[in-house]
Amino acid sequence: MDKYVYLTCTPEALVASMLPPEGFGLYLSTGTKKRNKAQTIFIEVDLEKIKDLIDMESLNRRCVAKEDGSPKSSVYLSVYRVLEMVPLDALKSLYLTTDHGVVLKLKKAPYDKAKEVKGALHLYQELNPVTPLVASELPPSAFVKRLTDGSTPITLPKLFFVELKLGELATNPLYGSAEHLPYQNIGHLRDCLEILRGEYEKHMKTVQRVFSGELLYRTIESGFYVGAKDDMVFYPYPSMAELENINYEFFRAI
Repeated sequence: MDKYVYLTCTPEALVASMLPPEGFGLYLSTGTKKRNKAQTIFIEVDLEKIKDLIDMESLNRRCVAKEDGSPKSSVYLSVYRVLEMVPLDALKSLYLTTDHGVVLKLKKAPYDKAKEVKGALHLYQELNPVTPLVASELPPSAFVKRLTDGSTPITLPKLFFVELKLGELATNPLYGSAEHLPYQNIGHLRDCLEILRGEYEKHMKTVQRVFSGELLYRTIESGFYVGAKDDMVFYPYPSMAELENINYEFFRAI
């Protein structure tokens, strides 16, 4: 049987498995007896590109079929500073899983900075290695660079995050419609966005310090990003109309 390696988001870990991505996502979300229910986000990692970074002897010894011939579901390889360790070019496709185990695959795509909208505000849910919800006037490429290039007192080695929808609040924080935004405290979000509008030296504002661990997939705007300094991997997220055609089961589940 083939062996796979995955970088899981919550909790952050590097996991080997004999299950392909769809099977691994189902396993993480529902467990072996389908008694568990939990949303999961993970990225497949190119094993060939991290062989020198992990204990291959341990992986090969532990990640083997069970006595009855069934595949080994998971073998933890690392649970500390995993995102920092894995090279960006080793990251393959990203997978989103609903709490019932329905899996959506997102492929990497080139990121075009020229399409970044000037003057618009953004909402980012950071996923690893830190997890605050942050409003920012910086587009994705500038946001990840500012947090990872050492130019600020608070610096991260690498960042995994997703951009969320703001709708009309992106250009009109105080009076824009928030009718279709399912966030808990819209008033506080408006305040944070307006602060960014008024303080030209302030590039980001924390909206929520603690991530619940559950991401509302319907609120995803452009997609997911993993980066450090000027290097970034982009996983575009389809529109709801595209998603209905691409993966109807996932569309119905969210």
